[in-house]
Amino acid sequence: MKNGKIGLLYIAPWLIGMVLLTIYPFVNALFISFTDYNLVRAPSFIGFANYVKLFKDTDFLGTLANTLKYTVFTVPLQLAFALFIAFILNFKLKAISFYRTAYYVPSLLGGNVAVAVLWRFLFQQDGFINRFIGIFGLGPVSWFSTPGGAMAVIVALKVWQFGSAMLIFLAALKDVPGELYEAASVDGSTKVRTFFTITIPLITPTIFFNLVMQLVNAFQEFNGPYLVTGKGPLQSTYLTSMFIYDNAFKFFNMGYASAASWVLFVIIVAVTLVLFATQDRWVFYSDSKK
Repeated sequence: MKNGKIGLLYIAPWLIGMVLLTIYPFVNALFISFTDYNLVRAPSFIGFANYVKLFKDTDFLGTLANTLKYTVFTVPLQLAFALFIAFILNFKLKAISFYRTAYYVPSLLGGNVAVAVLWRFLFQQDGFINRFIGIFGLGPVSWFSTPGGAMAVIVALKVWQFGSAMLIFLAALKDVPGELYEAASVDGSTKVRTFFTITIPLITPTIFFNLVMQLVNAFQEFNGPYLVTGKGPLQSTYLTSMFIYDNAFKFFNMGYASAASWVLFVIIVAVTLVLFATQDRWVFYSDSKK
């Protein structure tokens, strides 16, 4: 009994933070979403008016389309790149610890304001990227002047932040039994075939985990697009998280912003549930229990 009380005392800071900083704002946002609230006067209940207005708001629907496009591009590219780098770093190379650290650093710096400013300079008309492709005889690209170019810039920034997924993939690759590779080599299997018939199936639980985590993160992405492109040309990079921010802290329409955040939350939950419902078809576990 005494040990139980001591344990509760140790986790009390986390419990207090969880209640005050997560659960209360989460529930309170649901309540506010049914009100007209501008942070000055008291909230007035208006029922589902905010939700009805949202699905008639072309700006909001446009941000959902942009967010979906952003997610569809970034998540597969990021996971593929992270797995490729993890596969390379799984080999026994000299100074491998340095390389692993170096590849992880972008994930730590990705949301940094300085990195976002640097990213803008890289893709400017006379920036490094245009100078680099100029070596191959290609003309400068107006990255920030076209919807496709602006989307490509923020997608590249997100894909560059592959370090966290890479470390998880690296841990999974190290758990693949070496005997299986030896048996495949004896049978004359090529490296490519071994990768797709042994490595990929055995790390599908890790792929599933990274897929869910990166999908959730991509749907909520804010810092990179906001700092690098803003809304972009023709609002092409105006994501739902930015729409929520604008309505909450620029227009002080907290009820409307809360409704938008709950719609985004429901979409994330729905996509996650679909992934869990379909995992039996492609995720292979080492035992029968999931």
